[in-house]
Amino acid sequence: MDDRSNTIAGWVLAGGIAALGLTIASGMYFHRGEVEKPGYAIQGAEADGAGAAAAVPIGNMMATADMSKGETIFKKCVACHTIAQGGANGIGPNLWGTVGKPLAGHAGFAYSDALKSKGGTWTFEALNEWLSNPKKYAPGNKMTFAGLGNPEERAAVLLYLNSQGSNIPLPTPVEAAVANAAAEEAGGEAAPAADAPKTDEAPAK
Repeated sequence: MDDRSNTIAGWVLAGGIAALGLTIASGMYFHRGEVEKPGYAIQGAEADGAGAAAAVPIGNMMATADMSKGETIFKKCVACHTIAQGGANGIGPNLWGTVGKPLAGHAGFAYSDALKSKGGTWTFEALNEWLSNPKKYAPGNKMTFAGLGNPEERAAVLLYLNSQGSNIPLPTPVEAAVANAAAEEAGGEAAPAADAPKTDEAPAK
């Protein structure tokens, strides 16, 4: 009886040692390290270089944008901004006639030093970057809005802003080949090719 118990105990001990050895060996073989480069892009992750705001030229986006959609999206902004001509400043400045104005140029509003020191003019390109990520555009500014990550929404808002007291000419869309090269350099998606113009002429044979 003792011999049989000793044999069983020996087999149990041997099995335990074998299982432990396999666990150690498999852990060494299937070592879990850091992934140098993700296997797929994570939506919302910030790209290197110029970033998503520069991936597709804003002129191309505005050419197909919907101004009424921009007016709807702008409702997110009315808690801080007025946009009527002669409207009062709120938490943020009145935005009537903003496109084409100098940065921090609305009279009577106390702008942050970060925005005042930025300099320049509110071009469509500058506004596109600002709306994409205000904190990145001018670090230290007072804007608490996180930004609009969707470029189509930004283009629609810019159409609406331009219609409110600015009405300056829209940026010219960039040809597809140039836009694609710029997008690839910025690490973004290539711009869709524009449709060929339609004519009533029969194709040459």
